[in-house]
Amino acid sequence: MSDAAALAFLTANLADNIRYIRERRNLTQSQLAKLCGVPRSTVGNIETGESNPTLSVLARLAASLQLSLEELLTPPRARCQLFPKGSLPTLKRGRGGKCTVQKLFPHPIPGMEIDRLVVPGGERVTGVPHRPGTHECLYCERGAITLWVTGEKFELVQGDVATFPGDQAHSYANVGNTTAVGFSVVTLAPMQEMLVR
Repeated sequence: MSDAAALAFLTANLADNIRYIRERRNLTQSQLAKLCGVPRSTVGNIETGESNPTLSVLARLAASLQLSLEELLTPPRARCQLFPKGSLPTLKRGRGGKCTVQKLFPHPIPGMEIDRLVVPGGERVTGVPHRPGTHECLYCERGAITLWVTGEKFELVQGDVATFPGDQAHSYANVGNTTAVGFSVVTLAPMQEMLVR
């Protein structure tokens, strides 16, 4: 690779990495420039690949973003992460811990919880009421799930969905002999609503 080609390669990597990291951290070009102590136009020119920054500017960018120079200059890594089976948090619930509640996402989604419920035959899981204004949906993926919400009974079979206020007392039961699987999606009430009430 010629010197010019190598420089073009590094410049493109730097532009892609700076733009990606800045956007992921919700920073504007002006905010990043202020953190680094460089003009906004310098950040803009780096992101478009129109600049050949000095080592001093690269060092300031790396320090401000808490990255190494290598991370700024190497080709962008794959934006996908694999989380092998069993690597996400799993809680054992119900009598004797026979029921499983597994988080489906490794990174929190603000205001939302999504769990996979595995309820063996004859078992029951008591739900935890959330703050007022919360909404919950239960989807039955396999088997049959009996949902109790404040004393009212709902029978869900494969493909059924039930929605209910998540701040109410609720539980999930499997009165059958085979394992039931469901998905619980909870949208939490914003904290601002709590303060207004």
